Amino acid sequence: MPTLTDRQQAILDFLAAHIAAHGLPPTLAEIAAAFGFQQARAAHKHLLALQAKGCLELLPGKARGIRLREAVAAAPVGLPLVGRVAAGQPILADAHVERHIAVDPRLFRPRAHFLLRVRGDSMRDAGILDGDFVAVHRSAEARSGQIVVARLEEEITLKRLELARGRVRLLSANPDFAPIEVDPRHAAFAIEGLYVGVVRAA
Repeated sequence: MPTLTDRQQAILDFLAAHIAAHGLPPTLAEIAAAFGFQQARAAHKHLLALQAKGCLELLPGKARGIRLREAVAAAPVGLPLVGRVAAGQPILADAHVERHIAVDPRLFRPRAHFLLRVRGDSMRDAGILDGDFVAVHRSAEARSGQIVVARLEEEITLKRLELARGRVRLLSANPDFAPIEVDPRHAAFAIEGLYVGVVRAA
């Protein structure tokens, strides 16, 4: 494998994860949205750099004209570790990615797209401890009962989702923490992803 910058590696991981999850590559607009680029042209420049390094082939005239090289598609890839997320910015924006960790996204079902460091012990009784890295599958939708990464106002939080009669509650797995009541009509609230596993340092 050629030497890649952190941003190039993150985009290559995103491409591989998108193809694995959806069976086809993302569009330039989808790449731009995932990484916080203002224009699709910026995403295209990164793809050209990855093509020059032999990681992929761009097929002219096709909206999803990205073909990963066989060795790249077959290779385990790392996951970006997301640090503190600024309000209103995509969670995988370059400024939020602290580093990449050599964890194969294919170990998780559904496939993980990024890691998030756990701060605090609000999810202790679910086996998620302070300092753990949780693996997250990007999704804007979740079912009641699933553990999710949610954006509430200016904060990113990991909680169990409860949906009932138009109400949203975010539940901790620790009796010391009260449920968070959310009114989506009056609060900035969004699901950023689904918890799919935990990585714990030895």
